[in-house]
Amino acid sequence: MKRAWPSILRITLCLLIAVLLATSCQSQFLTPKSTLSAQEQGVLNLSDIGPRSLDPAKATELTSASYVMQIYSGLVRLDDQLKPAPDIAERWQRSEDGKTYTFFLRQDVKFQNGKAVTAQDVKYSWERACTPATGSQTAATYLGDIVGANDMLTGKARQLNGVEIIDGYTLKVTIDAPKAYFLSKMAYPTAFVVDEDNVNSGSEWWRKPNGTGPFKLKEWKLDELLTLEPNESYYREPAKIKRVVYHLPIPPNQSMPMYEMDELDATSVSPAYIDKIMDRNGPFYQELSIFPEVSLFYIGFNANKPPFDDANVRRAFCHAVNKERIIKLTLRDMMTKADGILPPHMPGYNENLRGLDYDIAKAKDLLANSKYGSAANLPPIIITISGGGDNIAEYLGAIIQDWQQNLDMEVTIRQLEPEVFAQPRYAKEEADEMFVFGWIADYPDPQDFLDILFHTAADYNTGQYSNAQVDALLDQAAVEQDTTARFTMYQQAEQMMVNDAACLPLWYGKNYVLTKPYVKNYKLNPLGIPSLKEVYINQN
Repeated sequence: MKRAWPSILRITLCLLIAVLLATSCQSQFLTPKSTLSAQEQGVLNLSDIGPRSLDPAKATELTSASYVMQIYSGLVRLDDQLKPAPDIAERWQRSEDGKTYTFFLRQDVKFQNGKAVTAQDVKYSWERACTPATGSQTAATYLGDIVGANDMLTGKARQLNGVEIIDGYTLKVTIDAPKAYFLSKMAYPTAFVVDEDNVNSGSEWWRKPNGTGPFKLKEWKLDELLTLEPNESYYREPAKIKRVVYHLPIPPNQSMPMYEMDELDATSVSPAYIDKIMDRNGPFYQELSIFPEVSLFYIGFNANKPPFDDANVRRAFCHAVNKERIIKLTLRDMMTKADGILPPHMPGYNENLRGLDYDIAKAKDLLANSKYGSAANLPPIIITISGGGDNIAEYLGAIIQDWQQNLDMEVTIRQLEPEVFAQPRYAKEEADEMFVFGWIADYPDPQDFLDILFHTAADYNTGQYSNAQVDALLDQAAVEQDTTARFTMYQQAEQMMVNDAACLPLWYGKNYVLTKPYVKNYKLNPLGIPSLKEVYINQN
């Protein structure tokens, strides 16, 4: 669904509505549900907007991936330090040239129905993800390094030539070049193992998934609740919780009243409630945890469309936004201002990067020196937003107001359904002049941001930014085996992107989470994913 929002007044109205909803929803949940509390029954009650799909090959966003990572597993996982660690594969060997990995699978791994997992299941899962008919939007990004993947993705082959089954529990994988981040990619849902019989059971097989992860799907009532229970066949340490119940779909601003009424046992905190939460003398401060998140929120420019085909116009729009003021007033200081693309806590983060600071005079001068000469000569500009989840109206109105006041430039908004907004087809063919986007790391490597989002050939390069020098640095860094040298190359590429105004970095994320005192070990890793199998309820 496409909907145009013609003026800043409409954005202001949306912001007012969001605030009113946050207030009025307190009365919506005044009557407690009849269910017992988590402390009484060993059940963890959470809220969420719900997954779009539980098919690992189609989990394109954080919400779906969070569920997939509880129900399925792959050869590799990321440990607490976000390093590749054994999972279905108990160990692996890497060839001297860095291009071949031999994975040795555990022999005690079973699907939920008791069927043993073999090397053939891994090969099938990857080939299914790379088959065009599957419609995976992530296979090219996360499996594309495997020899033969591109041929499958383009319909030229029906199998992965780079995957060889040595025996029932041994798999040899050849990639196109030695890449330090390959193992980390194997921890992403696209590489997880699915049961072929399960897939063949029907088009919506994933509503009754037969996975290998620590949890199994017990119940899913659309737009009501989703329940997970421990998987008795799980091969590693079992989950400690009796059951996890997600109440659906609950937007972020509506979960806080449910938490206050003891209907939820943990919840994220939105800016509408942060002042109340941060009151050290209030009832919630001791229940608050803040988890850093390796994420970037930014505004992308379509470099193939006027006026952002001119780097000076892109730079002018960057210099014209007062990010510090917007973070303070609309996000209540819950985010960290971003000067560059790589977030703190990401390996390779550059503390000395020089960003495009707020400078109205410089912004006006850059616009005057662009090929358009002035704001009066710029074509109409539309910024695209996703219609799901994020409270964009809380800050986008302030950004547009800065452009209006500082550059005398009107910007209108087009809202797309989340499923459409996330499609590569939109990115390459239908993108407007600007778009609001957020990216959370899938694995802790600079390549996951710089290469995947801004390389000329990348599927997720929505703005179609292109710089041959940047591409050359990214390609060289991808195969560089010396870690220090790799990070230096990525930092050089990042500075070039910032100088080019490849995007307008806004802020880096943090997760503010409230947890009831009886809930133990509920935490989010820097990728924003909870490890639910570590959670338990303290009955004392």
